[in-house]
Amino acid sequence: MRNQQALTARQRDVLYSIVETYIATGEPVASRTIASRRKDVLSPASIRNVMADLEEGGYLDQPHTSAGRVPTEKAFRAYAESLTARRLNPIDVQRLRADLGGADSVTDCISRSTHFLTEFTRNIGIAAAIPASSQILSQIELLKLADSRVLMIVVTEDRMVRDRVVVLDEEISQDDLHSIRNYVNRNFSGWKLAEARQELERRLDQESAAYDAILKRLIVLSAKGLLDFAWVPEIYMEGASNLVTIDLHLTREKMRELFHALEEKKRMLLLLDRFLEQPAGELGVRVGLARAHPAMRDLSLIGISVELPGGLAAKIAVLGPMWMNYERVMSAVLQVGNAFQEAAG
Repeated sequence: MRNQQALTARQRDVLYSIVETYIATGEPVASRTIASRRKDVLSPASIRNVMADLEEGGYLDQPHTSAGRVPTEKAFRAYAESLTARRLNPIDVQRLRADLGGADSVTDCISRSTHFLTEFTRNIGIAAAIPASSQILSQIELLKLADSRVLMIVVTEDRMVRDRVVVLDEEISQDDLHSIRNYVNRNFSGWKLAEARQELERRLDQESAAYDAILKRLIVLSAKGLLDFAWVPEIYMEGASNLVTIDLHLTREKMRELFHALEEKKRMLLLLDRFLEQPAGELGVRVGLARAHPAMRDLSLIGISVELPGGLAAKIAVLGPMWMNYERVMSAVLQVGNAFQEAAG
């Protein structure tokens, strides 16, 4: 809050009026415009003096072609720090909860969260689920397919779902697959995946396993990676095309670099981890992302981390221009984070 403590009450009031006007219009803000919006008797001349002080303090810039002022990164940061997220319209909240409540998996919940954020804020919606290294097995399902293929499905207690199609050297009946499924679910449901995999391998190594037809089949599926899935983070992003309509002061080449950066899953996960380090449930606001990528200098990130059962961590965020509607975006992110926790918990 150092930015706000350095300002007088009048300077803060004028600064926030300038920021809100700039967000609404996208145009440099003149002193007369601010004077017309205020209810007190400050004259345009008095406001010009305040604006001059704000410019000297690094909160405003004055384009050469205009008499108005433009908020700087420092101004947007001070403004964002002054805001508190508000509850969304009850109709929007009801629609959000119904939509996320209808998700049949965490992955589906992530996708729906991203869509709502993009639709509601007109910016880039981002949602990611980051599995814990010690996920707990809920159940498996095995389905027979044509041509000696089997669909293996693994569900963990945090509602993450992974599947894989494997090809066997010989046909296996659906009844045998049901028996194998029942054996694994009965013996290993509630186990950590790594421990379940180790114990299963130990049992299958026992000599007695060679005399059991079902266990012999299970050996084959285990060798195909039945409980050995690569549990990588799920990340969805929607709305990148919204940046095309925003003047980010980027050359065509820099815009291409920005879109390329947004397409890199690893970079986006790093962005969420690096700039959303606040405790779970606490809203984070990062104004200006030049440290993440030069082409992101005029972007801001607003997000929240959510902890779910089974060790799963989720991050819900909106990426948009520095002059986004912070209050609306903060409210949307906070509400989606809460609804996500309710739906996926």
